[in-house]
Amino acid sequence: MAKSKSSPVVTREDHPVIKYVKSTRAELRRVTWPTREETRSLTTIIVIVTIVMGLFLGILDFLFQQIAAGVIGGNLIIIAAAVVLLGAGAAAFYFNAQE
Repeated sequence: MAKSKSSPVVTREDHPVIKYVKSTRAELRRVTWPTREETRSLTTIIVIVTIVMGLFLGILDFLFQQIAAGVIGGNLIIIAAAVVLLGAGAAAFYFNAQE
């Protein structure tokens, strides 16, 4: 009795790019998207925080500019303020590291 040769079943593998696109689409179907109201409120929070941080950094920049100009110009009051601020900053880092 002769054995019949059956051809093995060949499964076709997807191209890696096609696999990536398929898995990405499947993952995006499981995402819980925010509502329009949630998106609006979160965007408002981000805009407000960005404006506040911009103002804060602008004020710090102005203060550092004034201190640097005073130190360069030899203004003793500004130099004393710079030393006090430097000491306060060093103390804040020191005490923060202790916790």
